[in-house]
Order: sequence, then C-alpha cells, then structure tokens
Amino acid sequence: MSMLWFLVAASASVSQAAGVKSSLELPRASLVPGGVFITSLDSGGEQPPEATYDGKRVMVLRSNDRWLAVVGIPLSTKLGHTSVLVKEGSATEVPVGFEVIDKQYPTQSLKVAPGKVDLSPEDEKRSSDESARIRSALATYSPNAPSSLRLLQPVPGVRSSSYGSRRIFNNEPRNPHTAMDIASPAGTPVKAAADGKVIETGDFFLPGNTVIVDHGEGLVTMYCHLSKIDVKVGDELKRGDVLGKVGATGRVTGPHLHWAVALNQTFVDPALFLAMPARHGKPIPRRNKPT
Repeated sequence: MSMLWFLVAASASVSQAAGVKSSLELPRASLVPGGVFITSLDSGGEQPPEATYDGKRVMVLRSNDRWLAVVGIPLSTKLGHTSVLVKEGSATEVPVGFEVIDKQYPTQSLKVAPGKVDLSPEDEKRSSDESARIRSALATYSPNAPSSLRLLQPVPGVRSSSYGSRRIFNNEPRNPHTAMDIASPAGTPVKAAADGKVIETGDFFLPGNTVIVDHGEGLVTMYCHLSKIDVKVGDELKRGDVLGKVGATGRVTGPHLHWAVALNQTFVDPALFLAMPARHGKPIPRRNKPT
C-alpha cells in the first residue's frame, strides 16, 4: 500500500491555504468558520483516498494526476487547530491538520411576524420535523463528482444579507445566517447553480417553499422562500435550468432568494463558489438594510 504525503496549507494566508494548482474550477479557500479548506493528497493509488471531517465524509476530487480534498468548515468551528482524517485502502487514518482563523461577521436586526419567532407548540414540532428532513437531504453523498465547483448565482440582484450574519429577530438573538440572501423582485426565475438532481422540495414553516439539489460528493444547494416550485424530487437539472420563482414565503421581511451551499453536511459561504465580479475584483454590492 502506498504512503500518503500531504501538502497542508499554512493558515497565515488564504492564497497559501489553497496551496493547489488545479485544472478544476474550485471554490476560493478560506480558513475561517464557514469557509473552505482545500489540500492536495499525493496518493499513488488510482482509487480516491477516503476523507472525513467531524465524522462526515469529505469531497475528494481528481485533478492534474492528484487527489484534492475540498472541506467545508462549519460556522460553529472553534478557532485554532483542527484535522481532516484521510485513509487510503486498509491503511491507518492519517490526520491532516490546519488552523482555523477568526473572521468577524456583521450583526443584523430584523422585524418579522411574532409567530415566526416565538413558535407555538404545533409550529415548533412542525419546524423540528422539517429541520430533520432538511438535515437528511444535506447528508446526501452521491458518488459522481460535481461538474464544476464554480457556481452560477441563481438570480440577478444585490446581496441583501450575507453568510455568517448574527441574526436578531424582534430583539431576540437567533442562530447566525448560514446562506446568502439576494434581493430580487417576486416572480424572478431562480436557476440551478450547477448540474444536479432535485432531492427535496416542500413548503416549510421557516424557509417557505424550498428546493434542495444534490450536485455530487456532498455538494448540495438549497433555494428558499420561493413563490413557486417548478421541479419535483428526482428531476435532473442542468446549470441554469429554472427550478422556481422568487417569493416571500416562510419567515421573511420581503421578496428575496435565500441561497445556501453545503459541503460535508455543513452550510458554508456561497460567495466562495462565485466568480469574482469583473470590476477589478470589487465585491458584489450589498444593501445596508436587509430584505
């Protein structure tokens, strides 16, 4: 059995953190909570090594005659040293360590219907049951690699709320925002970010009308608050296919798309998967007031 040697990123620099030249279109590396860790696995085998992080299987892709691990870092990850476990065949697991560094996310205060914050026992049970359905969909790990890790922004518009924002609903702190909100008029067609298969749809209490798409090897995208769902479970989608329309269903303050990207069952920053705008690398414009 061949020995695994690893090119592990230094945490001091995101460009060094990627540490990988690849023919694949990869997300941008960012060693922060909610970011992505990418490392080369110099394995002599034709079969991919198996990698896990926090007990969950990690994407391993072939590029330029080497294997790459692409790891989603949960927003709840503690700062400091952490490790991906890599195993080749029957060999012992080898830890691949990296350092998670700090990132300060903004805080947002939002006003919504009181019934969407202080839930009745019936709504609490419904929301809990629906969360289990969503977690089950996020746990999908189909064997085929994604066609691309550079995703299409599903709708035009400015970013009205970014990933990682600390949320305060009606003066009550809630979980951080684990998606990107894109302000777009109601009825705007919502497009699939990449080739994939629809694995869940539904009218959920908090996310509203929702579509979840599997793109392969643990890459899953979710589209929420839709006014209309135009696909069903099992549909095969191509990048750019319309899957629904922008709406204001669920817990919202106005029409917009809540777009989430998950790797190894954890929501990560969707902005890392988008091409940088052509305006000399300036970030996508954001509104000060969320939708």
